Amino acid sequence: MPSESQVVRFGIAGMGVGRSRAQMALKAPGAKLTAILDRRADNARKLAAEWGCAAAGSFEELIARDDVDVVGIFTPSGTHGDLAMRAMRAGKHAISTKPPDVSVAKVDAMGRTARETGKLLAIDFGSRYDDNVRKTKAAIDAGRLGQPIFGDMRLKWWRSQGYFDGGDPPGWRGTWAMDGGGSLANQGIHDLDLLQWFMGRVNSLRARTRIFSHQIETEDACQVFVDFESGAWGLIETTTTVWGGLGRAIELHGTNGTITLLDRGIGAWRFKDEEEGPEPDYGTGSAGPMVAAGVAEGQEGRSKWEPELPADRPKNVIEDVVSALTRGTPVACPPEEGRKSVAILEAVYRSARRGGAEEQVEY
Repeated sequence: MPSESQVVRFGIAGMGVGRSRAQMALKAPGAKLTAILDRRADNARKLAAEWGCAAAGSFEELIARDDVDVVGIFTPSGTHGDLAMRAMRAGKHAISTKPPDVSVAKVDAMGRTARETGKLLAIDFGSRYDDNVRKTKAAIDAGRLGQPIFGDMRLKWWRSQGYFDGGDPPGWRGTWAMDGGGSLANQGIHDLDLLQWFMGRVNSLRARTRIFSHQIETEDACQVFVDFESGAWGLIETTTTVWGGLGRAIELHGTNGTITLLDRGIGAWRFKDEEEGPEPDYGTGSAGPMVAAGVAEGQEGRSKWEPELPADRPKNVIEDVVSALTRGTPVACPPEEGRKSVAILEAVYRSARRGGAEEQVEY
């Protein structure tokens, strides 16, 4: 394991999302980008020349390099597990982008390989590094919402048919084998991860899915009724059919308050024990519309309690892995945590195939 004074060297596979992670490795203290891999060899050579790193000719070459400590897997979802396990067996630490793979069985195999090889495996659910997300999690952990009542998420985006026909390799999106699902498994997976992180274990759910306007195998619309272990209820709605897009929202309610995240910005931040007094007059718009439209930071009507976030918190998965390898800190999302959203996905699609029958989440 590198010491704090050593540089952690990264090799990044896949120059879709991986391009942004490679740029993070160029900037993160204690990190160095030494090699990249892309299926489009010309693109890899161009980027490598721009960034001053090597362009590997194959995944085997990437994981065999002596100047790579960590391999980042940013390829189609159905390839994550096999590639991460190959990297760890070759003596490298690994990062897998979201979701860690398309089945719980494969994610469990990834976790076993990490334990057997003694290598670090981090799942890149990037939203967990967002400060507003961290504040929300800290508030929930501190009991500021009270007993949970509702935990809802909504994502209404637009994706053209060209989006599904494209990709690298072309046509992998919207397939069961490579995408593992549709609007929930691909576009909604970050929000699903956050919802279960905030609200805790899901006991059971009932779901329906449909293809409204795309030529794909998986769904472009999904609705789910959720029962959490805490006794709280939840609603999930995701789609890639909304022209113009309405963004995404997570809404959390408990006996002591409400927190909403609107495209990762904090909307409502209201705690009853700070504000209790006369009943709000929703007819005059004194409180209801503020919650509906979102209360920006510093606006009147926002509760004053705020968590204090650690000054040395990692801002992204590259910084997180550097800290884990040089300081021994836990990563934000290990495989044991990353598998939870995949378990929920599997239950959603089982329920949908059974016409909305209730399904238990098999953690």
